[in-house]
Amino acid sequence: MHSKFRARVAAAALAATALTACGGVETVSAPATMPTSPATSTPTPRPTPTPSPVPARHSAGEVTTDARAGTTLLVERRLASLGYPTGTVDGVVSVRTRQALCAWRDLHGLSSSRAGLGPVLASSILSASDSRWVSRANGLYINKTCQVLIQVVNHRYRRIVWVSTAMPGYTTPSGTGRVWRKWAGAHESSLYSDAWMFDSMYFRRDHPGIAMHGSASNSLVHSYPASHGCVRVWRPTIHSIFNETPIGTRVVVYGSY
Repeated sequence: MHSKFRARVAAAALAATALTACGGVETVSAPATMPTSPATSTPTPRPTPTPSPVPARHSAGEVTTDARAGTTLLVERRLASLGYPTGTVDGVVSVRTRQALCAWRDLHGLSSSRAGLGPVLASSILSASDSRWVSRANGLYINKTCQVLIQVVNHRYRRIVWVSTAMPGYTTPSGTGRVWRKWAGAHESSLYSDAWMFDSMYFRRDHPGIAMHGSASNSLVHSYPASHGCVRVWRPTIHSIFNETPIGTRVVVYGSY
């Protein structure tokens, strides 16, 4: 009897550890308010530090010059007006512009691709209507090819936001899950020291440590896969999505980088 009890206790401890397995690990500061132990229900959100500003767009190796800068500028303006994050709107096709183009392809029934801007695609974007209707069920869609999260509410995309999924050697599992646990505010990863997770939403019961969450710094949300398995989401957008996403919301992860 005692051995069975000890086994149940050990299993419960392992599950609790798995729930906080992710997080960003770079040179970041802990939040001013230290988090407490998780409660059985969603805790009251705590004050969190202000995330870092948008990373520099023109980092080495991240910019591809487009000879049709005028057309590119118009396309970027159009994408930005429709809610596709492009970074700085300046007529230069950067990795962030490519993410927006990738998301546009995805939502318009084309194959997801991080390719640049060609004349056919530019014409399609500039002539597209303002409708945000999509032929998808409501939920959260994480496209690993584009490294974006698409929030769909009432069959319209409400937000498109940058994310960073698992780096090589780790896995953000593809497939469909549902939000089954939410943890408001900040908590520290149980595996990585000084790795903070904000407004976490766990969405795979078969992988209980996998969550989407904000990080201590937006510099951890790269334009490429860089996490330990979780989905790092741009702040403060993750806070809005967290508040608007009830338990049971459908989450679909697909694509490959």
